[in-house]
Parts: sequence; C-alpha cells; structure tokens
Amino acid sequence: MRQARIEFVGGPLDGRSLPVAVNLAERVPAEYLAELPARAGAPRRVAVYRSESLHGPDGRRRWRYVFVDG
Repeated sequence: MRQARIEFVGGPLDGRSLPVAVNLAERVPAEYLAELPARAGAPRRVAVYRSESLHGPDGRRRWRYVFVDG
C-alpha cells in the first residue's frame, strides 16, 4: 500500500508530518483518528482530524489533516 507524509494542523499532532496510507489517486482517508495515551488515571482519548485539500506552490493538489475534536 502506498503512503505519503501528511501534515497535521492543530490539536496534539500540530506541526507533525506522519506517513498515511493513500489510494491509487493519492487521496487520504476522510478522517484520521489518533489515540492519545491516558494521563494520571484518566481514560484514553481519541483526537479526530479531517482531511482538507490545498494546492501547493507547484499547482499540485496536496492533503493535510485539520484537528476537529479530541
């Protein structure tokens, strides 16, 4: 399966670029769920990111994930 490094904006993964599986058209899944570790007896949390398309300086479509909830 193909992978691409995708930028994350906002939330706990802000500023990171992680490998994400892409399909043949190089499109990423609509949502990315990041499981966060538990802190001081609190239950684990899940951060939700949604994909967003944008155009790079070369005119090609690129993807990034934007924080929604967590």
